[in-house]
Amino acid sequence: MTHHPRGRVLVSGASIAGPALAYWLHRFSFETVIVERAPSLRTGGQNVDVRGAGREVARRMGVEDAIRAATTGEVGTRFVRADGRTIAAFAAGTSDSDGATAELEVLRGDLARLLVERTVDDTEYRYGDRITRIDQDDDGVTVGFEHGPDDRFDLVVAADGIGSSTRRLVFGEEPEIRSLGLETTYGTIPRTASDDDWWRWYNAPGGRSITLRPDPHGTIRAAVSVVTDRRRERAGSDRGDLDAVRRRLHAVFGDAGWEAQRILDGFDHADDLYSEAIGQVHAPRWSDGRVVLVGDAAYCASPVSGMGTSLSLTGAYVLAGELAAHVHHRDALRAYERIMRPYVTRAQRLPPGTPRLANPTSRLGVAAFGAAVRVAALPVVGRLGARFATPPAEAIDLPDYAHLG
Repeated sequence: MTHHPRGRVLVSGASIAGPALAYWLHRFSFETVIVERAPSLRTGGQNVDVRGAGREVARRMGVEDAIRAATTGEVGTRFVRADGRTIAAFAAGTSDSDGATAELEVLRGDLARLLVERTVDDTEYRYGDRITRIDQDDDGVTVGFEHGPDDRFDLVVAADGIGSSTRRLVFGEEPEIRSLGLETTYGTIPRTASDDDWWRWYNAPGGRSITLRPDPHGTIRAAVSVVTDRRRERAGSDRGDLDAVRRRLHAVFGDAGWEAQRILDGFDHADDLYSEAIGQVHAPRWSDGRVVLVGDAAYCASPVSGMGTSLSLTGAYVLAGELAAHVHHRDALRAYERIMRPYVTRAQRLPPGTPRLANPTSRLGVAAFGAAVRVAALPVVGRLGARFATPPAEAIDLPDYAHLG
Protein backbone atom coordinates (compact mmCIF):
# COMPACT_ATOMS: atom_id res chain seq x y z
CA MET A 1 0.00 0.00 0.00
CA THR A 2 1.30 3.48 -0.91
CA HIS A 3 1.43 5.58 2.23
CA HIS A 4 0.39 9.20 2.46
CA PRO A 5 2.40 11.25 5.02
CA ARG A 6 -0.15 10.58 7.77
CA GLY A 7 -2.11 7.67 6.33
CA ARG A 8 -4.97 6.79 4.01
CA VAL A 9 -8.55 7.04 5.33
CA LEU A 10 -11.79 5.67 3.87
CA VAL A 11 -14.98 7.51 4.86
CA SER A 12 -18.42 6.02 4.24
CA GLY A 13 -21.03 8.73 3.64
CA ALA A 14 -21.05 12.04 1.73
CA SER A 15 -23.58 14.07 3.71
CA ILE A 16 -22.27 16.46 6.40
CA ALA A 17 -19.84 14.62 8.69
CA GLY A 18 -18.02 12.82 5.84
CA PRO A 19 -17.05 15.84 3.69
CA ALA A 20 -16.30 17.91 6.82
CA LEU A 21 -13.95 15.17 8.00
CA ALA A 22 -12.33 15.05 4.54
CA TYR A 23 -11.64 18.78 4.73
CA TRP A 24 -9.78 18.49 8.02
CA LEU A 25 -7.97 15.27 7.11
CA HIS A 26 -6.58 16.98 4.02
CA ARG A 27 -5.52 19.96 6.16
CA PHE A 28 -3.62 17.52 8.36
CA SER A 29 -1.96 15.70 5.41
CA PHE A 30 -4.09 12.56 5.26
CA GLU A 31 -5.27 11.05 2.00
CA THR A 32 -9.05 10.60 2.01
CA VAL A 33 -11.49 8.55 -0.05
CA ILE A 34 -15.26 8.96 0.42
CA VAL A 35 -17.62 6.22 -0.72
CA GLU A 36 -21.33 7.09 -1.07
CA ARG A 37 -24.01 4.58 -2.00
CA ALA A 38 -26.16 7.19 -3.79
CA PRO A 39 -25.31 7.59 -7.50
CA SER A 40 -24.55 11.29 -6.99
CA LEU A 41 -24.55 13.88 -4.22
CA ARG A 42 -27.92 13.92 -2.47
CA THR A 43 -29.01 17.57 -2.43
CA GLY A 44 -32.42 17.02 -0.84
CA GLY A 45 -33.32 17.30 2.81
CA GLN A 46 -34.83 19.67 5.30
CA ASN A 47 -33.53 22.53 7.44
CA VAL A 48 -30.52 22.03 9.67
CA ASP A 49 -29.04 24.38 12.28
CA VAL A 50 -25.39 25.40 12.47
CA ARG A 51 -25.00 26.40 16.11
CA GLY A 52 -22.39 26.94 18.80
CA ALA A 53 -19.32 24.74 18.40
CA GLY A 54 -20.52 23.64 14.96
CA ARG A 55 -20.57 27.25 13.85
CA GLU A 56 -17.08 27.82 15.26
CA VAL A 57 -15.86 24.82 13.26
CA ALA A 58 -17.49 26.34 10.16
CA ARG A 59 -15.57 29.57 10.87
CA ARG A 60 -12.30 27.67 11.13
CA MET A 61 -13.10 25.96 7.83
CA GLY A 62 -13.76 29.31 6.20
CA VAL A 63 -17.31 28.39 5.16
CA GLU A 64 -19.39 30.47 7.58
CA ASP A 65 -20.03 33.24 5.05
CA ALA A 66 -20.97 30.72 2.36
CA ILE A 67 -23.45 29.09 4.76
CA ARG A 68 -24.92 32.49 5.60
CA ALA A 69 -25.37 33.21 1.89
CA ALA A 70 -27.23 29.88 1.51
CA THR A 71 -29.58 30.26 4.50
CA THR A 72 -33.28 29.58 4.02
CA GLY A 73 -34.45 33.09 4.93
CA GLU A 74 -36.65 31.72 7.72
CA VAL A 75 -37.61 34.59 10.04
CA GLY A 76 -38.92 32.59 12.97
CA THR A 77 -41.51 30.07 14.16
CA ARG A 78 -45.26 30.67 14.12
CA PHE A 79 -47.79 28.29 15.69
CA VAL A 80 -51.13 28.38 13.86
CA ARG A 81 -54.75 27.24 14.18
CA ALA A 82 -56.66 25.24 11.60
CA ASP A 83 -57.85 28.47 9.97
CA GLY A 84 -54.25 29.71 9.66
CA ARG A 85 -54.52 32.36 12.38
CA THR A 86 -51.45 32.75 14.56
CA ILE A 87 -51.45 31.38 18.12
CA ALA A 88 -47.93 32.57 18.98
CA ALA A 89 -44.79 33.64 17.14
CA PHE A 90 -41.09 33.40 18.00
CA ALA A 91 -38.49 35.36 16.02
CA ALA A 92 -35.36 33.69 14.72
CA GLY A 93 -32.30 33.63 16.97
CA THR A 94 -29.77 36.42 16.72
CA SER A 95 -26.76 34.63 18.20
CA ASP A 96 -24.86 31.41 17.60
CA SER A 97 -27.23 29.19 19.54
CA ASP A 98 -30.57 30.66 20.58
CA GLY A 99 -34.01 30.26 19.03
CA ALA A 100 -35.94 27.41 17.42
CA THR A 101 -34.86 28.97 14.13
CA ALA A 102 -31.08 29.41 14.27
CA GLU A 103 -29.34 32.44 12.79
CA LEU A 104 -27.61 30.03 10.39
CA GLU A 105 -30.51 27.91 9.12
CA VAL A 106 -29.61 26.04 5.93
CA LEU A 107 -30.93 23.09 3.96
CA ARG A 108 -29.06 19.84 4.57
CA GLY A 109 -28.44 19.38 0.85
CA ASP A 110 -27.13 22.93 0.41
CA LEU A 111 -24.68 22.47 3.29
CA ALA A 112 -23.53 19.10 1.92
CA ARG A 113 -22.95 20.71 -1.49
CA LEU A 114 -20.86 23.50 0.07
CA LEU A 115 -18.69 20.98 1.91
CA VAL A 116 -18.24 18.73 -1.12
CA GLU A 117 -17.30 21.70 -3.32
CA ARG A 118 -14.52 22.57 -0.87
CA THR A 119 -13.12 19.05 -0.78
CA VAL A 120 -13.66 17.58 -4.25
CA ASP A 121 -10.25 18.73 -5.54
CA ASP A 122 -8.40 17.00 -2.67
CA THR A 123 -10.67 14.04 -1.94
CA GLU A 124 -11.59 11.05 -4.08
CA TYR A 125 -15.39 10.63 -4.17
CA ARG A 126 -16.73 7.22 -5.21
CA TYR A 127 -20.49 7.44 -5.82
CA GLY A 128 -22.82 4.51 -6.42
CA ASP A 129 -20.92 2.06 -4.22
CA ARG A 130 -20.82 0.87 -0.63
CA ILE A 131 -18.67 -1.11 1.78
CA THR A 132 -19.58 -4.79 2.04
CA ARG A 133 -16.60 -6.25 3.92
CA ILE A 134 -14.05 -4.99 6.45
CA ASP A 135 -11.01 -7.11 7.38
CA GLN A 136 -8.66 -5.60 9.94
CA ASP A 137 -5.09 -6.59 10.76
CA ASP A 138 -2.17 -5.03 12.61
CA ASP A 139 -1.12 -2.87 9.68
CA GLY A 140 -4.42 -1.67 8.20
CA VAL A 141 -7.84 -2.52 6.83
CA THR A 142 -8.78 -4.38 3.66
CA VAL A 143 -12.17 -3.18 2.44
CA GLY A 144 -14.49 -4.95 0.03
CA PHE A 145 -17.01 -2.98 -2.04
CA GLU A 146 -20.29 -3.87 -3.72
CA HIS A 147 -19.00 -2.76 -7.14
CA GLY A 148 -15.36 -1.68 -6.95
CA PRO A 149 -12.28 -3.83 -6.26
CA ASP A 150 -10.90 -4.42 -2.78
CA ASP A 151 -8.77 -1.59 -1.42
CA ARG A 152 -6.46 -1.01 1.49
CA PHE A 153 -6.62 1.77 4.11
CA ASP A 154 -5.10 2.76 7.42
CA LEU A 155 -8.47 3.72 8.92
CA VAL A 156 -12.18 3.38 8.06
CA VAL A 157 -14.76 5.94 9.24
CA ALA A 158 -18.51 5.29 9.27
CA ALA A 159 -20.29 8.60 8.60
CA ASP A 160 -23.32 7.13 6.89
CA GLY A 161 -26.15 8.07 9.22
CA ILE A 162 -28.34 6.61 11.94
CA GLY A 163 -28.88 3.34 10.05
CA SER A 164 -25.19 3.02 9.09
CA SER A 165 -24.55 -0.20 7.16
CA THR A 166 -20.80 0.29 7.70
CA ARG A 167 -21.31 0.38 11.46
CA ARG A 168 -23.31 -2.83 11.31
CA LEU A 169 -20.44 -4.69 9.60
CA VAL A 170 -18.16 -4.14 12.60
CA PHE A 171 -20.38 -3.36 15.58
CA GLY A 172 -23.40 -5.51 14.70
CA GLU A 173 -26.45 -4.48 16.72
CA GLU A 174 -24.35 -3.23 19.63
CA PRO A 175 -25.29 0.50 19.50
CA GLU A 176 -28.77 1.02 20.89
CA ILE A 177 -30.97 2.91 18.42
CA ARG A 178 -33.48 4.42 20.82
CA SER A 179 -36.83 5.36 19.30
CA LEU A 180 -38.48 8.60 20.44
CA GLY A 181 -41.93 7.45 19.38
CA LEU A 182 -42.39 9.86 16.48
CA GLU A 183 -42.56 9.25 12.74
CA THR A 184 -41.90 12.18 10.38
CA THR A 185 -42.22 12.34 6.61
CA TYR A 186 -40.51 15.11 4.64
CA GLY A 187 -40.87 16.43 1.13
CA THR A 188 -40.69 19.52 -1.07
CA ILE A 189 -43.89 21.06 -2.42
CA PRO A 190 -44.65 24.09 -4.64
CA ARG A 191 -44.71 27.51 -3.01
CA THR A 192 -47.93 29.53 -3.28
CA ALA A 193 -48.78 33.20 -2.87
CA SER A 194 -50.13 32.51 0.64
CA ASP A 195 -46.76 31.19 1.87
CA ASP A 196 -44.36 33.41 3.81
CA ASP A 197 -40.92 33.06 5.36
CA TRP A 198 -42.08 31.79 8.75
CA TRP A 199 -41.77 28.22 9.96
CA ARG A 200 -45.48 27.47 10.45
CA TRP A 201 -46.46 24.72 12.88
CA TYR A 202 -49.94 23.22 13.23
CA ASN A 203 -51.16 20.55 15.67
CA ALA A 204 -54.11 18.20 15.14
CA PRO A 205 -55.52 15.66 17.61
CA GLY A 206 -54.10 12.17 17.38
CA GLY A 207 -50.50 13.20 18.06
CA ARG A 208 -50.23 14.80 14.61
CA SER A 209 -48.32 17.91 13.59
CA ILE A 210 -47.77 19.61 10.24
CA THR A 211 -45.04 22.13 9.43
CA LEU A 212 -44.20 24.32 6.44
CA ARG A 213 -40.81 26.00 6.08
CA PRO A 214 -39.36 28.32 3.42
CA ASP A 215 -36.30 27.50 1.37
CA PRO A 216 -34.07 29.66 -0.88
CA HIS A 217 -35.11 27.80 -4.05
CA GLY A 218 -38.67 29.06 -4.45
CA THR A 219 -40.32 25.97 -2.94
CA ILE A 220 -41.62 24.94 0.49
CA ARG A 221 -40.26 22.18 2.72
CA ALA A 222 -43.14 20.31 4.34
CA ALA A 223 -43.13 17.76 7.14
CA VAL A 224 -45.88 15.73 8.78
CA SER A 225 -45.34 13.92 12.08
CA VAL A 226 -47.36 11.46 14.12
CA VAL A 227 -46.79 9.89 17.53
CA THR A 228 -46.19 6.14 17.30
CA ASP A 229 -45.72 3.13 19.53
CA ARG A 230 -42.03 3.10 20.46
CA ARG A 231 -42.01 -0.62 21.13
CA ARG A 232 -43.01 -1.50 17.56
CA GLU A 233 -40.65 0.65 15.58
CA ARG A 234 -36.96 0.92 14.85
CA ALA A 235 -35.52 4.38 14.34
CA GLY A 236 -34.13 5.19 10.91
CA SER A 237 -35.20 6.47 7.51
CA ASP A 238 -37.32 4.72 4.89
CA ARG A 239 -36.73 5.56 1.23
CA GLY A 240 -38.17 2.29 -0.04
CA ASP A 241 -41.86 1.76 -0.91
CA LEU A 242 -42.93 5.39 -1.28
CA ASP A 243 -46.35 4.44 -2.65
CA ALA A 244 -47.04 2.65 0.64
CA VAL A 245 -45.82 5.71 2.53
CA ARG A 246 -48.17 7.96 0.53
CA ARG A 247 -51.16 5.69 1.17
CA ARG A 248 -50.42 5.69 4.89
CA LEU A 249 -50.10 9.48 4.96
CA HIS A 250 -53.48 9.94 3.27
CA ALA A 251 -55.05 7.60 5.84
CA VAL A 252 -53.44 9.32 8.83
CA PHE A 253 -53.56 13.00 7.79
CA GLY A 254 -56.54 13.14 5.43
CA ASP A 255 -58.78 14.74 8.10
CA ALA A 256 -56.08 16.74 9.92
CA GLY A 257 -57.14 20.14 8.62
CA TRP A 258 -55.19 23.33 7.86
CA GLU A 259 -52.83 22.69 4.88
CA ALA A 260 -52.94 18.88 5.17
CA GLN A 261 -54.65 18.21 1.83
CA ARG A 262 -52.30 20.55 -0.03
CA ILE A 263 -49.29 18.77 1.48
CA LEU A 264 -50.66 15.30 0.74
CA ASP A 265 -51.28 16.33 -2.88
CA GLY A 266 -47.75 17.73 -3.07
CA PHE A 267 -46.24 14.60 -1.54
CA ASP A 268 -47.98 12.50 -4.20
CA HIS A 269 -45.63 14.12 -6.74
CA ALA A 270 -42.57 14.93 -4.60
CA ASP A 271 -39.38 13.25 -5.84
CA ASP A 272 -37.51 13.75 -2.56
CA LEU A 273 -40.07 12.18 -0.20
CA TYR A 274 -38.73 10.17 2.70
CA SER A 275 -40.08 8.95 6.03
CA GLU A 276 -38.15 8.63 9.26
CA ALA A 277 -38.77 7.01 12.62
CA ILE A 278 -37.12 9.59 14.91
CA GLY A 279 -34.53 8.22 17.31
CA GLN A 280 -31.09 8.48 18.87
CA VAL A 281 -27.96 6.34 18.64
CA HIS A 282 -26.49 5.40 22.02
CA ALA A 283 -23.21 3.56 21.40
CA PRO A 284 -21.09 2.35 24.32
CA ARG A 285 -17.97 2.77 22.13
CA TRP A 286 -17.24 4.67 18.94
CA SER A 287 -14.31 2.66 17.64
CA ASP A 288 -13.21 -0.91 17.09
CA GLY A 289 -9.57 -1.28 16.07
CA ARG A 290 -9.13 0.80 12.94
CA VAL A 291 -12.85 1.50 12.40
CA VAL A 292 -14.44 4.58 13.98
CA LEU A 293 -17.88 6.19 13.97
CA VAL A 294 -18.65 9.90 13.52
CA GLY A 295 -21.81 12.01 13.21
CA ASP A 296 -25.23 10.33 13.28
CA ALA A 297 -23.66 6.89 12.86
CA ALA A 298 -22.01 7.37 16.25
CA TYR A 299 -24.30 9.65 18.24
CA CYS A 300 -27.44 10.77 16.42
CA ALA A 301 -29.26 13.11 18.79
CA SER A 302 -32.40 13.22 16.54
CA PRO A 303 -33.75 16.15 14.51
CA VAL A 304 -35.78 17.37 17.50
CA SER A 305 -32.55 18.10 19.41
CA GLY A 306 -31.43 20.85 17.02
CA MET A 307 -27.91 19.51 17.47
CA GLY A 308 -27.32 16.97 14.69
CA THR A 309 -25.33 19.20 12.35
CA SER A 310 -23.30 20.80 15.14
CA LEU A 311 -22.38 17.33 16.44
CA SER A 312 -21.38 16.21 12.93
CA LEU A 313 -19.20 19.25 12.22
CA THR A 314 -17.63 19.23 15.67
CA GLY A 315 -17.06 15.49 15.73
CA ALA A 316 -15.37 15.57 12.32
CA TYR A 317 -13.07 18.39 13.45
CA VAL A 318 -12.10 16.70 16.71
CA LEU A 319 -11.58 13.27 15.12
CA ALA A 320 -9.28 14.67 12.42
CA GLY A 321 -7.42 16.84 14.90
CA GLU A 322 -6.76 14.00 17.32
CA LEU A 323 -5.61 11.73 14.50
CA ALA A 324 -3.10 14.42 13.55
CA ALA A 325 -2.05 15.00 17.16
CA HIS A 326 -1.23 11.36 17.96
CA VAL A 327 1.25 8.88 16.50
CA HIS A 328 -0.94 5.83 17.19
CA HIS A 329 -4.54 5.67 16.01
CA ARG A 330 -5.60 3.97 19.25
CA ASP A 331 -4.56 6.99 21.30
CA ALA A 332 -6.24 9.34 18.84
CA LEU A 333 -9.56 7.49 18.92
CA ARG A 334 -9.54 7.38 22.72
CA ALA A 335 -8.89 11.14 22.86
CA TYR A 336 -11.66 11.80 20.30
CA GLU A 337 -14.18 9.97 22.43
CA ARG A 338 -12.96 11.57 25.68
CA ILE A 339 -13.43 15.07 24.23
CA MET A 340 -16.72 14.45 22.43
CA ARG A 341 -18.58 12.14 24.83
CA PRO A 342 -19.68 14.84 27.35
CA TYR A 343 -20.85 17.09 24.50
CA VAL A 344 -22.87 14.26 22.97
CA THR A 345 -24.41 13.36 26.32
CA ARG A 346 -25.62 16.94 26.77
CA ALA A 347 -26.96 17.09 23.22
CA GLN A 348 -28.96 13.87 23.61
CA ARG A 349 -30.58 15.04 26.87
CA LEU A 350 -33.88 16.36 25.49
CA PRO A 351 -36.37 18.51 27.43
CA PRO A 352 -38.86 16.43 29.47
CA GLY A 353 -41.77 15.13 27.40
CA THR A 354 -39.99 15.56 24.05
CA PRO A 355 -41.34 14.97 21.43
CA ARG A 356 -44.81 13.95 22.66
CA LEU A 357 -45.41 17.20 24.53
CA ALA A 358 -45.35 19.09 21.21
CA ASN A 359 -47.57 16.45 19.54
CA PRO A 360 -50.58 16.08 21.89
CA THR A 361 -53.05 13.30 21.18
CA SER A 362 -56.34 14.75 22.45
CA ARG A 363 -58.26 17.91 21.53
CA LEU A 364 -57.80 19.09 25.11
CA GLY A 365 -54.08 18.46 24.79
CA VAL A 366 -53.90 20.45 21.54
CA ALA A 367 -55.70 23.35 23.25
CA ALA A 368 -53.40 23.15 26.27
CA PHE A 369 -50.31 23.14 24.03
CA GLY A 370 -51.63 26.22 22.22
CA ALA A 371 -52.16 27.98 25.54
CA ALA A 372 -48.64 27.04 26.63
CA VAL A 373 -46.98 28.49 23.52
CA ARG A 374 -49.03 31.69 23.91
CA VAL A 375 -47.66 32.08 27.43
CA ALA A 376 -44.14 31.17 26.25
CA ALA A 377 -44.32 33.97 23.68
CA LEU A 378 -44.66 36.60 26.43
CA PRO A 379 -41.33 38.48 26.64
CA VAL A 380 -40.47 37.69 30.28
CA VAL A 381 -41.55 34.05 30.09
CA GLY A 382 -39.81 33.64 26.73
CA ARG A 383 -36.47 34.80 28.06
CA LEU A 384 -36.76 32.42 31.01
CA GLY A 385 -37.88 29.50 28.84
CA ALA A 386 -35.07 30.06 26.36
CA ARG A 387 -32.55 29.17 29.04
CA PHE A 388 -34.02 25.68 29.23
CA ALA A 389 -35.05 25.16 25.60
CA THR A 390 -31.90 26.37 23.82
CA PRO A 391 -29.77 23.42 22.59
CA PRO A 392 -26.41 23.04 24.42
CA ALA A 393 -24.51 23.87 21.24
CA GLU A 394 -21.63 25.59 23.00
CA ALA A 395 -21.12 22.96 25.72
CA ILE A 396 -17.62 21.97 24.61
CA ASP A 397 -14.19 23.55 24.84
CA LEU A 398 -12.97 23.12 21.26
CA PRO A 399 -9.29 22.18 20.97
CA ASP A 400 -7.09 24.28 18.70
CA TYR A 401 -5.34 22.14 16.08
CA ALA A 402 -4.05 25.02 13.93
CA HIS A 403 -0.41 24.17 14.67
CA LEU A 404 -0.88 20.69 13.18
CA GLY A 405 -2.06 21.73 9.73
